[in-house]
Amino acid sequence: MSENAERTLFIFPGQGSQYPGIGSDLCAEFDSARLLYEQASDTLGYDMAKLSFENPDDKINLTRYTQPVLLTHQIACLSVYRGLAESPLQPTATAGHSLGEYSALVTAGALSFEDALRLVSKRGELMGIHGEGEMAALTMDRESAQPLADKHFCGIAGINLADQTVVGGSSSDLDALAEEITEKLPKKRAVRLKTEGAFHTYYMVTAARHFRNELNQVEFSEPEIQVLSNYTGGYHENDSGTIKSRLFFQLFHPVNWTGCLQTAIDDGINQFVEFGGGIGRGDGPADMRPNLEGIIKKFTRRIRPKPAYKAAINIETIRETAGV
Repeated sequence: MSENAERTLFIFPGQGSQYPGIGSDLCAEFDSARLLYEQASDTLGYDMAKLSFENPDDKINLTRYTQPVLLTHQIACLSVYRGLAESPLQPTATAGHSLGEYSALVTAGALSFEDALRLVSKRGELMGIHGEGEMAALTMDRESAQPLADKHFCGIAGINLADQTVVGGSSSDLDALAEEITEKLPKKRAVRLKTEGAFHTYYMVTAARHFRNELNQVEFSEPEIQVLSNYTGGYHENDSGTIKSRLFFQLFHPVNWTGCLQTAIDDGINQFVEFGGGIGRGDGPADMRPNLEGIIKKFTRRIRPKPAYKAAINIETIRETAGV
């Protein structure tokens, strides 16, 4: 491979990157976005645009709605970007954080948009119904977090960075864990996250068992490009049955995001492009910033040459990345 060869990873964020008004800027200007929102509405039986733009009864933060809202926005951002760019970037591979893995599979041609919507809608519903507990992000590596989590009956839910490990457990167990960190490790923190349950831990086993039936009803195709698996941290195999099993296990095992990123770097990925979602305290899409940017830049800060990072999460960033 030439030292200057462009190897791009398209990435998609997970829950926590939803906000009221998400996608409204895209649908105001682009037919391709409006069509995708109409497809989502027809597939799921409710008005995806109204839910995303107006957020009635704060439904956007209920897991059963959060997941299809984000998937729709991510694929809409990708569609608008491809429509605007004179020579759209062609990804070498795709990856998504938790829910975002489904958008990655859609992008790779392994799963249709409609089937992905049905799956994440049911996934979110089951996680909300059968899930319990809460989550917290610890400012420590997995090796340090594991014994603390075990002691307090919490599970490791995600490894986002070498010094950021997410755990899940009951409210009282997380309180006890946080108290011990404050007492014995004053330089470390346990930051509570806003979720409906202890996702990607043993609290999700029942939801996963029900979700297996949903996976079995959907047809997966062989990916056209490689897709990273949250469960293994490596690339999915081309076999559809194995992809389904990895998505099943993903529900109650940690999101190995550092593993995914390391696999990408080892494979020569030198550019990351993030699609969809957004975080921030502003009032709309223009005020949001990318969800995964900080993690990507921290992970790659010592890599030389430094991988490029771009975003396509609202009209402004999509135009910039498209070069228009």
